Amino acid sequence: MYNLFRFLQKNHLLLLFLLLETLALSMLLRSNTYHRSAAFKLSNSISGRIYNVQKTITDYFYLQQANEMLADENARLREKLYNISEKTDSLKVQTLDSVFSFMQARVVSNSVQFRNNYIIIDKGSAHGVHKDMGLISSEGVAGIITGVSKNYATAISLLHKFAVISVRFKKNGQLANLSWEGGDYRVGHIEHIPTHLELKIGDTLVTSGHSHLFPPGILVGTIAEYYPSANEALNSANITFFTHFNKLRQVYVVENHHKAEIDSLINTRPYE
Repeated sequence: MYNLFRFLQKNHLLLLFLLLETLALSMLLRSNTYHRSAAFKLSNSISGRIYNVQKTITDYFYLQQANEMLADENARLREKLYNISEKTDSLKVQTLDSVFSFMQARVVSNSVQFRNNYIIIDKGSAHGVHKDMGLISSEGVAGIITGVSKNYATAISLLHKFAVISVRFKKNGQLANLSWEGGDYRVGHIEHIPTHLELKIGDTLVTSGHSHLFPPGILVGTIAEYYPSANEALNSANITFFTHFNKLRQVYVVENHHKAEIDSLINTRPYE
């Protein structure tokens, strides 16, 4: 209380001036339409700027939440898309059970500069993630889940010497094997291309579905360079990946609910 009195005593002239100035402005605005209108416009302008700044700050803090909501929605749409495609392409009536399911995840760690690169995501066994599930981005194939903890999972990136997947040429259905030979993270390598197959720069490759990790038709890349064989053996080519591996943020974990059943048949072939 003593400090308040000291403050009033010390600044009484300034406070009196501000009070009188406020009263004068109030009387001026009440008695003059032009000044009242100008003050109203100025007040609206200042309020608008303040609310705009406030909205910008609020939008920034809710941006991550909005991104996760959009990623969840994309996962549901992908699941519907691929399962409808599976049912449409089949000549037999399938059950209503989904073959593939998709779960959005956030990338917490990712590398592109090593010979063998890994991706860590923020989903683990508590969310239903397990080994040998596919990992895709909004642009194309990204990797394969190899290790799982309660809340996180590790995937070998497509930029890994052991990440070899089966792909198919979109224009003619011809199969090939995709791998990464190191170096440029934007460039992959395909081999086992029949010599009679005519390729063009820009031809698109998609997943074949033979690995049972990914649905058929997921984008992989386009032909960048073509290498004809000198001895009429199988040809090879370099491709440009659709996935921008150095920009991975949101990804989708893919589960094939029929994979265990298919694998059990592959592992029990009686005539091999």
